[in-house]
Amino acid sequence: MGFIVRLLLGIGAAITGLFVAEDAPNFGVVQGMVTIGVLAAIVFVVALWPKRWT
Repeated sequence: MGFIVRLLLGIGAAITGLFVAEDAPNFGVVQGMVTIGVLAAIVFVVALWPKRWT
């Protein structure tokens, strides 16, 4: 479980790093929001994947 969380936070940090400086005081907050968005996108794709094939 910890590996999955680290992987998601790494993806979120990479995306956030494109828009916010890493030394900005709100980087952690923005990273958390982006990570939740990435997680929601993954859940959305997994939930709708079977319907795409029918």
